[in-house]
Amino acid sequence: MPPRGVKSAKRKRQYEHIKRSETARGRSNKTAERIAAATTNKTRAKKGETK
Repeated sequence: MPPRGVKSAKRKRQYEHIKRSETARGRSNKTAERIAAATTNKTRAKKGETK
């Protein structure tokens, strides 16, 4: 489940991709979700998609 503010399909795909790649690197599912959410939120903030 992507972070609450993510509405676009692009950011949802980005979240899932990061989560899959972190899990493949050997991270636990919970840690992979945390990293994916943080990275997605960071990108949204940098691109001006947040308030």
